[in-house]
Amino acid sequence: MTQLSAHFSLEEATFSETAVRLGINNQPSEAQLANMKTAAEGMEKVREILGGKGIRINSWLRLPEVNVAVGGSKISSHMDGWAIDFVCPSFGDPLAVCKAIEAAGLKFDQMIHEYARWTHISFAPEMRGQKLTIFRPANKYVQGFLTEAEYKSKV
Repeated sequence: MTQLSAHFSLEEATFSETAVRLGINNQPSEAQLANMKTAAEGMEKVREILGGKGIRINSWLRLPEVNVAVGGSKISSHMDGWAIDFVCPSFGDPLAVCKAIEAAGLKFDQMIHEYARWTHISFAPEMRGQKLTIFRPANKYVQGFLTEAEYKSKV
């Protein structure tokens, strides 16, 4: 198993059920691999903030063909290996995860509380510190980390 960092492997970072189902190669280029190693360093900090609890990766690298197949953004940082969708159930729900990372002051490009189902975090070099929430059916991004009720009051 190839490690990107102490707790994150290349195998988990490139696994995609969609890619497997459609027979799409989802292996990184050298540039994407370098980005993923940098992002893995960020994820090690996330893991530390979350008390060293296990993190389950839902989606990390999505090459363009995979990104299209899953309906990802045309400018998704997943395609460059910077973005990670994850959960940490033993710490708490995705909103609690977002708030803990925010409170710790970790630098990131973008963090999204997505559909109350997972946390999206990107370590792209822009490091904008963008904090967003999205829920269905509105599917609109709103500033901040919000509960569903707070979100609905803003869209």
